[in-house]
Amino acid sequence: MLHLRIGTRGSALALRQAGIVRDALLAAAPDVRVNLEVIRTEGDAQRDALLDRLGRKGVFTAQIEAALLDGKVDLAVHSLKDLPTGETDGLVLAALPPREDPADALVARSGGGLADLPRGARVLTGSPRRRAQLLHLRPDLLVENVRGNVETRLSKLERSGADGVVLACAALRRLDLAGRISERFDPRKFLPAPGQGAIAVQARSNAAAALELCRMIDHAPTRLAVTAERAFLEALGGGCRAPAGCFGEYQPGAGFLDLAAMVSDADGGRMVRRSVQGHVSDPDEARRLGLQLARDVMDEGGGRY
Repeated sequence: MLHLRIGTRGSALALRQAGIVRDALLAAAPDVRVNLEVIRTEGDAQRDALLDRLGRKGVFTAQIEAALLDGKVDLAVHSLKDLPTGETDGLVLAALPPREDPADALVARSGGGLADLPRGARVLTGSPRRRAQLLHLRPDLLVENVRGNVETRLSKLERSGADGVVLACAALRRLDLAGRISERFDPRKFLPAPGQGAIAVQARSNAAAALELCRMIDHAPTRLAVTAERAFLEALGGGCRAPAGCFGEYQPGAGFLDLAAMVSDADGGRMVRRSVQGHVSDPDEARRLGLQLARDVMDEGGGRY
């Protein structure tokens, strides 16, 4: 019997995502034994530090990757948007299960949407990308920084007296908190982080049995869309510090990928938005489309921000 140990962060959302992977693996191969192993990351240890001030990428993934490379776990599960775009030697992105809703959402104390917030309303977010797009739509808003897991951010909304907080729809849905969503932002207009809503499953590149099992739960449309999104971000040299968003929609029947992106200055006053479309049949073609979009954005001045 194959026994797989899955490395994961210990937050409620991370455990839920690891549970989704575990259940998918068991459905694909009922005779496999799967256990979850909680690993504390640098990002968990510095809960009060803002993401753009932690100083390097991989703060939520590096310790889990190290455990995977050391053989302490057999698979690693991450939120894909936390995973740096560069590959780690000895590891591969073995599976991308079907993506959850990639959109961002407003949770407002009043229950209304963004247009309903009063002038000068206080909105919480720890993301430069969300901040820039909020201020682009509503320059009058007071956008304040917040960190912590989903439950912590919702609690800070109540305790701070702020008017709203912006969170990922996927996180709220996976935690059975979709009822808190006041407005779901159209991801084609309010661009999400590349890979948002997707779960990444890593394995060692030489772990044949684990890789074969992971292939059974990989979702090709998700892989094609997020490969293009991450190629865009990699080409920009972005990450948590860059106010950049990208969203791909793949139509399996037509083999067509529609990819949109934005890059902005910090306050949303100057923003470049572009989109590309193309037929793609494999991740290499999806990657080329993402690189093309990055060139288009930089040619229009997005590289200055």
